[in-house]
Amino acid sequence: MRKFLAIVGREWRAYFFSPLAYVILAAFLLMNGMIFAAIVSFLSTPGAPKGQALPFLFTNTYFWIFNLFVVPIITMRLFAEERKSGTIETLLTSPVSETTVVLGKFTGALGFFLTLWAPTLVYVLILRSQTPIDLGPVAAGYLAIALIGAYFLSIGTFASTLTKNQIVAAILAFAMLIPVFSAGLLESLSNDPGKRDTLGYLNLWDHMEEFSRGVVDTRRVVYYLSATAFFLFLTTVTLSAKKETP
Repeated sequence: MRKFLAIVGREWRAYFFSPLAYVILAAFLLMNGMIFAAIVSFLSTPGAPKGQALPFLFTNTYFWIFNLFVVPIITMRLFAEERKSGTIETLLTSPVSETTVVLGKFTGALGFFLTLWAPTLVYVLILRSQTPIDLGPVAAGYLAIALIGAYFLSIGTFASTLTKNQIVAAILAFAMLIPVFSAGLLESLSNDPGKRDTLGYLNLWDHMEEFSRGVVDTRRVVYYLSATAFFLFLTTVTLSAKKETP
C-alpha cells in the first residue's frame, strides 16, 4: 500500500510541475463558469423549473467535449513519457508489481481529473443559497463524473502504453474514445431492437441524464467499473509484455 500511495502522489504532483495542467484547469473553470452563469440567468427567469436547472452542469455539450479532448491530454504522459525517457525500465525492475504501477499511475490521473471538478462544488453552494436544491441528484451527478472519468482515463492509460510518443498516445486515446462516445448516436440510427438495446446499455448520454436526475442504476455502475477494470487489465498485460521483450 505504501508503494502504491507513493506512485499516486508522484503522479498527481507531476501534473502541477507542467504549465499544461494550469492551462487545462484555467480553460475548464472558464468554460464551466460561463455555463454556471447561464444556469443562474436561467434560474432568474420567471417560471423557470428551478429544481431541474442544476443538471445542465452535468449534461451540457461542453461536458463531453472536455472529456473527449482533455482526458487524452491527461493520460498521454503516464507511460509514453516513461518509455521515451527510459525510466520505465527502472520503474518496472523495482520491487513493485506491474499492477501496482498501473493502478498508482491511473489513480494519480484520476485524482488530477477530480481536482479539476472540485472547484465546481462552489457553484452548488451558490445555487443552494439562492434556491432550494435536492442534493441527491447533485451527488449522483458527481458520482457519474467520477465513473465516466475513470472509464475514459483507463482507456487513455492503456493507449499510453502503446507508444513512446505522447502526442501519438493522445491521438490513440481520442480515437478509442470516439466509438465509446458515439454509441448513443448509433442507437438512434438502428432499426434492430436487439442492437438498440445493446447500444442503449452503452449510451453515455442517457446514463448521464439519469444520474443528473438522481437515478443511480446499478447496471450503469457495474458497466463503468467493469469497463475500467478491463482496460486497466489490458494496460497491465501490455506493460508485462513490454517488460519481457528484450
